[in-house]
Amino acid sequence: MAKVEVKQLLEAGVHFGHLTRKWNPNMAPYIYMERNGIHVINLYKTVAKLDEANEALAKIAASGRKILFVATKKQAKDIVAEKVAKVNMPYITERWPGGMLTNFVTIRKAVKKMATIDRMKKDGTFLTLSKKERLQVDRLRAKLEKNLGSISEMTRLPGALFVVDTMREHIAVKEAQKLNIPIFAMVDTNSDPRDVDYLIPSNDDASKSIDIIMTQVTDAIAEGLAERKSDKQGEKEGKDETKAAAPKKEVKAEAKATPVAKETPAVKETVAVAKEEVKEEAKKEEAPKKAGKASKGDDLTKIEGVGPKAAEALVNAGLETFAKVATAEADKMKEILTEASSRMAHLDPTSWPKQAQMAADEKWDELKTWQDSVKGGVE
Repeated sequence: MAKVEVKQLLEAGVHFGHLTRKWNPNMAPYIYMERNGIHVINLYKTVAKLDEANEALAKIAASGRKILFVATKKQAKDIVAEKVAKVNMPYITERWPGGMLTNFVTIRKAVKKMATIDRMKKDGTFLTLSKKERLQVDRLRAKLEKNLGSISEMTRLPGALFVVDTMREHIAVKEAQKLNIPIFAMVDTNSDPRDVDYLIPSNDDASKSIDIIMTQVTDAIAEGLAERKSDKQGEKEGKDETKAAAPKKEVKAEAKATPVAKETPAVKETVAVAKEEVKEEAKKEEAPKKAGKASKGDDLTKIEGVGPKAAEALVNAGLETFAKVATAEADKMKEILTEASSRMAHLDPTSWPKQAQMAADEKWDELKTWQDSVKGGVE
């Protein structure tokens, strides 16, 4: 991904803020100056914050989690829909449905209604309805498609929320905060940056500004998805090689277990020694692999409720693998998070050891089922 330059942001008008009388004092660190009654955003800080956000988004995408984009303002909705559709991520560009995150089960029921209507049309049930009923069903389908069509493939809570204009989408921000979902946002000079985990100081009103930021963000997500695809392909090739090598070992074993080996005591002893040597070599080969995996660390963001910043805090405290998190005490992790940042004091790590144990045992299907049955990783 090509890194954006300050000159490009300047040409797109990313530096234009709001009127000085409408500013939020908490945005002071990101304001460069005031000119003609308008605040000017420091674009060097915008570039730094954009790089930080892109890195975190790429990690979330690589972990297989979905990132929900929210932009209902007129000048942003078409741009967001176009850019986000390319990376196959869910988005809301119409009215934000209240309880979209906090009451996700009910929203999923509404999405399933669309699938039910589609099935009715395929199996011919739709044609058995009266003309008036068909018209009502078509209207319901169109309404659901308009409001929820873009999230039809989102079967679980998203791994992150990306918002354009936190002032306008304040309900979405509050819901994400309640469920400990990391929030990424384009933040203008009239917004409060404390509501956001990863802010990008920028003009959230101009279409050119939104376009250039969204291009950078979606490119980062595309990189994360490509990395995930290559990792999966590597794992698949490794499994294929293991399967191909398995019959060879069986053939060797059969060759060793010949009648001659049974009849002669000397041959018996030789075969036994050879088997022991093979076992020792296998153990030696396996040991560095395990050590290498432990030293690299695991992707802790796969645990529901653990965002990129929380994962970083745990790793810095020595809990870099699923196995270590599984044996850690919830109170101890709470202390680590609170010391790292006061914004993470509200996180509840009670279920993290349980989830980490399932991840350590590679019971991914069981972990996904459990995460889908709870809200925000809290039982």
